[in-house]
Amino acid sequence: MQQGTLMRKVKSKSWKKQRYFKLQEDCMTIWYQSKRTGKTESAFSISDVETVREGHQSEVLQSVAEEFPPERCFTIVFYGRRGNLDLIAGSAEEAQCWVQGLRQLIEPRSFPLTFALVSCTWIRDWFQKADKNKDGRMNFKEVQRLLKMMNVDMNEDHALRLFQDADKSESGTLEGEEFVLFYKALTQREEVLSLFQEFSEDGKKLTLLELVDFLRQEQLEDEGTEELAMELIDKYEPSETARARHVLSADGFLMYLCSPEGSIFNPQHRALWQDMSQPLCHYFISSSHNTYLIEDQIRGQSSIEGYIRALKRGCRCLEVDCWDGPNGEPMVYHGHTFTSKIPFREVVSTLGKYAFKQGKTLLPHPLLNAEGSWLCWPPAVQDPRGQGPWRRWVAQGASLSPTPQELKHKILLKGKKIGRLEDTLDGPGDEAPDVSDDDNGAEAEEERRRAKVRGTQHGSALQKDKESLAQALSDCVIYCKNVPFRGFQEARSHSRPSEISSLSEAKARKLIRDEGNEFVRHNAWQLTRIYPSGMRTDSSNYSPQEMWNVGCQIVALNFQTAGTEMDLCDGLFSQNGCCGYVLKPPFMRDEETLFNPSDPSSREGPGPVTLTIQVISGQQLPKVANSKEGAIIDPLVRVEIYGVPADQAHQETKYIENNGFNPRWDETLQFQLHVPELALIRFVVEDYDKTSRNDFVGQFTLAFANIKPGYRHIHLLSKDGTSIPPSSLFVHIRITE
Repeated sequence: MQQGTLMRKVKSKSWKKQRYFKLQEDCMTIWYQSKRTGKTESAFSISDVETVREGHQSEVLQSVAEEFPPERCFTIVFYGRRGNLDLIAGSAEEAQCWVQGLRQLIEPRSFPLTFALVSCTWIRDWFQKADKNKDGRMNFKEVQRLLKMMNVDMNEDHALRLFQDADKSESGTLEGEEFVLFYKALTQREEVLSLFQEFSEDGKKLTLLELVDFLRQEQLEDEGTEELAMELIDKYEPSETARARHVLSADGFLMYLCSPEGSIFNPQHRALWQDMSQPLCHYFISSSHNTYLIEDQIRGQSSIEGYIRALKRGCRCLEVDCWDGPNGEPMVYHGHTFTSKIPFREVVSTLGKYAFKQGKTLLPHPLLNAEGSWLCWPPAVQDPRGQGPWRRWVAQGASLSPTPQELKHKILLKGKKIGRLEDTLDGPGDEAPDVSDDDNGAEAEEERRRAKVRGTQHGSALQKDKESLAQALSDCVIYCKNVPFRGFQEARSHSRPSEISSLSEAKARKLIRDEGNEFVRHNAWQLTRIYPSGMRTDSSNYSPQEMWNVGCQIVALNFQTAGTEMDLCDGLFSQNGCCGYVLKPPFMRDEETLFNPSDPSSREGPGPVTLTIQVISGQQLPKVANSKEGAIIDPLVRVEIYGVPADQAHQETKYIENNGFNPRWDETLQFQLHVPELALIRFVVEDYDKTSRNDFVGQFTLAFANIKPGYRHIHLLSKDGTSIPPSSLFVHIRITE
């Protein structure tokens, strides 16, 4: 890789150009240049790479599959919205060299990251950016440029003093360890040192008992505290001597506070921690709208990337809109629009590769056979006519709902159904079967014209084949049978847990306003899907919170559009192993509940809680995208509460002028939460601008239930929801009833 390799960069079936790729000596940067001109075309950092896919795992490489074998092809996938890089190596051996090499280079950044590793990578990245003449040394002028790049507005005399202190060789330049010394002096955390010395008798170390006192008094760790203290020392103390003596140095203390154990997010809730044996309607389910679209709803691109990104983000409910294509093969796109098209078989193949990557549950995994015949069940998935839990549901009149645990590694198709659920098992009776109605609202108008994998027919087939297909697809709809919504009383009298209704966001809002309690009760026993207004042609999103407040399970969002709405979605579903299911609170699982989100007093349980947040400091905040060279941000922190209407609130700190590197706020914000079980907390950092709208810097969102009290770091995310280490906030959290 460091010697360099000639490979083809592919943008389309007709655009395949040779480029020379080379890994730089820092093992952190890859340059590539045109073979013809020799001019460097572009460069990217290893830290920007999310993953590497082998073979024909992109539409571009699939388009050249007949020309180039899969063992020579691979795709580099970047974080955020940067496009993929599709490459074809000269041989399978060269491809493997780059695939395995890249994977090893990005592997150390897998969660959880150690503070030391993040800092080391970050230092190296900045050194490379600031070392303009690439001589491996940094003079004072380059250091001044670096400080501007790092969001530091520092007095020149102070900067020179730090520079000279680090220049142990007195060469007038910094290299290697000297730059690390300079960085450590620059990143001295006075607020952490002060906290450390509060609990340290000699100001140099925390003994085991002193660390236990800190964990109990400040972090409110009340179980197995001595064992936890020992674990933290073993894990984060850099000095072998200190570890042997069971003490924690100031460096080790800082590393603990910056670790997953020192995060605001309860590390125990990162894993699967909730009961997964409740009925499906008792869970919020991560859901996407028109999953195949990665841009707008009218002219946007349809891509398998939409499915890959949604699944990797924890999405459990996907949409596949099927239409007639060439030779009777179904194509996936947004009907009656100008969006591009992708073959249905490519969507299915993609689901097969990514659906079960992380052991998640309830994933679509239909297969097409080589002849392109219709939907069938893979051998690993039980045939719907066989024995098992689903026959029990049918035998009990579809009055019971399956659980995520029972449905692990299985598929549920939501769609139209011919006749009753029991007919799938026993065959229809003498009467002609009814076909279930489709959804109400504006989307239904469109869906009557399109085949949402719901048993609609393809014009190229004979009528007999059409009928056979419709029945075959109908048989696959076991639990999520579409029914129109005609009111809560009608649903209680005639509907079943095996049925589902879809509502537009406007219809849902009206029901929330007029019949909030009835809506909550309805969602305690039956699934409801909410979809965006047809007016959202730009793929914007509505707030999912108001839908979750009444217990709606399938709240479909446009995953391709970054913003507060997707931050809330990511914030809710980042818990419970990122499995895409979050158990609703007990008062939303009771069919006779009195809860109404517009009246917090209707909630059964303890009274309101007070959330007190001391915003202490920020660390190495990123520069605003597209800002002027040399510009330094004026950061402020806003804390936003999302929940029932009575809990909706926000407060913000003052802004700090010209300091995005280590700003200090030391401000306290306080909120009262009447229904904390439904509350989401969003921390937002913005660059203050007195003449125009503030610019976004970073954010982090989590459910109130996942907050750890005490002194905590909040590791910020970008607008796309990707991590931006080592950017963070340092806060103190207190929760009182």
